[in-house]
Amino acid sequence: MPYAKRSELPDSVQNVLPPHAQDIYKEAFNSAWDEYNHDESRAHAIAWGAVKKKYHKNEKTGKWEEGPSSE
Repeated sequence: MPYAKRSELPDSVQNVLPPHAQDIYKEAFNSAWDEYNHDESRAHAIAWGAVKKKYHKNEKTGKWEEGPSSE
């Protein structure tokens, strides 16, 4: 079930990630979906991994921020 647009992403992604991170997630998920024969759990794991290469979760605010963690 590839995602055509950000509004189709799971609430757990839409409600926590900024728009650019959602785009990264969507593209990584769709690529992994095709590459790994529609293995949904694997595609979600790969998508989160792609987001974590560019973003980190600020432990103080709980928000996802671009760039490496300062901790």
